Amino acid sequence: MGEATAASIVVGVDGSPQSVQALRWAARTAPALGARIRAVGAWDYPPEYAGYVPLGSDNFDEVTRKQVDDTVREAFGEDVPAGLSTSVVFGHPSKVLVQESEGATMLVVGRRGHGGFRGLLMGSVSAACVAHASCPVLVIHEQPGTDGSGAGR
Repeated sequence: MGEATAASIVVGVDGSPQSVQALRWAARTAPALGARIRAVGAWDYPPEYAGYVPLGSDNFDEVTRKQVDDTVREAFGEDVPAGLSTSVVFGHPSKVLVQESEGATMLVVGRRGHGGFRGLLMGSVSAACVAHASCPVLVIHEQPGTDGSGAGR
């Protein structure tokens, strides 16, 4: 079959330490699944954007592209896994990732922690992915004592 049906691990990338860890986890797992990694960044207009356009901040696509590229670089440095692809999609992150999960082998997302009791709760994007994705979902929590700067790599 063609490239479109090849096994893939979709990773939601938002620049957080958890998304760095999610990329690293996907890279360790992809060979066992015979899968390629697709790093996906999503952007949407902020709610306060309607009717107000702050100068110099209407390039959300470019900002998200840079964020995805920087996160991939932080996760792997110059040793990017073969076949890793990146994309930036307009839309709410949970909707984009659920759509991207169609036909994927696995979806990996980070969960942003809030600490304390709230830290036990999943965020809205990761919860929506768990509830609605078309494939298995792995939610990565920040490792204790790491800051996403390479610890736990």
